Amino acid sequence: GIGCVPSRGLRRGVVINLEQTTEDIERSLQQAEEIAGCNVQAAWVGMAGEHVKSINSRGAIPISKMRGEPTGEVALNDVERVVEAARAIALPMDRRILHVLPQEYVVDSERGIRAPVGMAGVRLEANVHIVTCAVSSAQNILTCCKRAGLNIIDIILEPLASAESVLTEDEKELGVVLLDFGGGTTDVAVFQNNVIRHSAVIGYGGDYITRDIAVGLRTPVESAEHIKIDHGAAHQRAIGQNEFLEIPGVGGREPREMSRSMLVSIIAPRVEEILTMARDELMRSRTMEFIGAGVVITGGGASMPGMTEIAEEIFAMPVRIGAPQDEAPGEEMALGPKYATAVGLIRCAHKRMQAGEFHDGRKRSFRMNSPVRIKEWFQGIF
Repeated sequence: GIGCVPSRGLRRGVVINLEQTTEDIERSLQQAEEIAGCNVQAAWVGMAGEHVKSINSRGAIPISKMRGEPTGEVALNDVERVVEAARAIALPMDRRILHVLPQEYVVDSERGIRAPVGMAGVRLEANVHIVTCAVSSAQNILTCCKRAGLNIIDIILEPLASAESVLTEDEKELGVVLLDFGGGTTDVAVFQNNVIRHSAVIGYGGDYITRDIAVGLRTPVESAEHIKIDHGAAHQRAIGQNEFLEIPGVGGREPREMSRSMLVSIIAPRVEEILTMARDELMRSRTMEFIGAGVVITGGGASMPGMTEIAEEIFAMPVRIGAPQDEAPGEEMALGPKYATAVGLIRCAHKRMQAGEFHDGRKRSFRMNSPVRIKEWFQGIF
């Protein structure tokens, strides 16, 4: 089942109105339940927003030696201990770790190890990618879901979820940039050797473009959103000549006719600005060297004609639009890029339910109907 309603209570991925956000969740949930013919009591929730930050960290521990042997053998307990050592970073009281994602292990001087259990050595190291978020932002999401009658099973970073639904294994192995062009933000994630190397959030998305259209064309924001979706394009080459559209007036004023080229002249600079900010983030983080497969753009903004052309000009590498891929044989699935995160959350949930893993990457027993764990996630800060 699918439920899709305008998001009125969020701005740049952060709750700014609890009542409106709760109402939007209830409406979308009702739509999905009616289509699916079932009641939903718990959910996996995606998180984004400028408050989300990431850092790469390293931990090291000695490997316990076997009696009479000069080296030890890496056990599962050693892997857990070295990840714990890597996650031991100083955080302000208002922030919490959302994910700890292992990138590689090092046994003595041997790098690039993905599964160190059973290997012989003296010293075990782990390089991890740590994602943190603001406690208040996560708590507000939890509050809205609870008011809508939902228990949160776990919270997942949205670009991680989107990657599950739109990236191929070959792309993640060779090196790829995922740009999740959403309404409030544009999320950036770099994958290489099948692990995440960098993640960041650009504080601008499709809503930024919508407001520019509303101001530039003197039309209501709601009309500007429809104009963007129905007639918008990110590049002049994506439209024909002598195309015109009707622009609704503000406050009962008469609608007027305007060329589509004028609309694109408003949209294109903003798209270029956002993509340039994403490129600059990759250069700042020195992750451009990891990108061998190119760029994949997903999210609602990816559906705009001309997005591929303008992105290839900015990144100077191959670009494709990423939409959820159907893995069920014999079934048709026509979900566009705007559903990438939702489909990815389903796949992340399925994998983690099978593996018993949760937000911090550690193995735990999974109980579907228990909201206790999400409460534990917030403990220790008060």
